[in-house]
Amino acid sequence: MLEGEYLEAQRLSLRIASELGPPIFYAEKREEVERSRRGFEEDPMVGHALSIVEERGELMGHGLSHVRKVAVDAGALVLVDMDRKAGEEARNRVVRLAHLAGVLHDIKREQPEHALRGAEEAERILGGFDLSAGERLAIVQAIRNHEAFKPATPLEDASLQILSDALYDADKFRWGPDNFTETVWMMVAPHGIPLALLLDNFRTSMRGIARISETFRTPTGRLYGPDFIDRGLRIGERLYGELTGRPI
Repeated sequence: MLEGEYLEAQRLSLRIASELGPPIFYAEKREEVERSRRGFEEDPMVGHALSIVEERGELMGHGLSHVRKVAVDAGALVLVDMDRKAGEEARNRVVRLAHLAGVLHDIKREQPEHALRGAEEAERILGGFDLSAGERLAIVQAIRNHEAFKPATPLEDASLQILSDALYDADKFRWGPDNFTETVWMMVAPHGIPLALLLDNFRTSMRGIARISETFRTPTGRLYGPDFIDRGLRIGERLYGELTGRPI
C-alpha cells in the first residue's frame, strides 16, 4: 500500500512538472549544456569515476541520476561563466574537474557531515587518477563546499574557484523540480515513512527549499537558480493540493 501511495504521488509530480515545463536554463544555455553532456559521456576518466559511484548503489535518494545531472550542469556553468581569456584548453580542463566533482560529491551521502566525509573519500579515490595535485585538491575543496547553509572556504587556487561555485549551484538546481519528481520519493519510501507524515511536514520543507534561492554562487546560478526553485515550489504546492484537497 505504501509503495502504491508514493508511486501515485510521484506520477502526480511528474505530470505537474511536465505541465510547468523545464527550467529556463536548459533553453537559454542549451549549447553549453549539450557540450558539457557530450564531454561527460565521452571522457574515460569521468566514466571510471562514475563506475566507482555505481558500485556504491543509491545513496539516500542521491544516486546516479542525481550525480549525472549535477556533473553535466556544473560543467555547463563552467563553460558559461569561466573567463574566456583563460583559453579553450583551460576551460575544457575545468569542465572535466567539474564532471569529476559532480560524480563524486555525494559519495558519502549516507553519513553525517557528508560533504566533509565525501571530500575525504574523494581525495582517496582521486589519488589513483591522472590529475595534478592541484586539480585533485580543487575537486576535494569543491566537494567540501557543496552543502547548503554552511560557510564555504575559498579554494587555494583562485583560478579554480568557479569549480566550487559551479558544483554548489548545479547541486542546488536539484532542489527545484527534481526534488519532487525524484529525490523525495527515493529518500522516504524505502524507510516506510507514511505519506501522511510527509505531508504533515510539507510546509516546513517548502520553507527550507525557498531559502535556497538566495544562496547561488555563480553569476549564471544567481540568474537561473531561482527559476529552478520557483518551479519546484509550484510543483510542491500543486502536489500538496491534489493530495490533500486543500492549499498549502
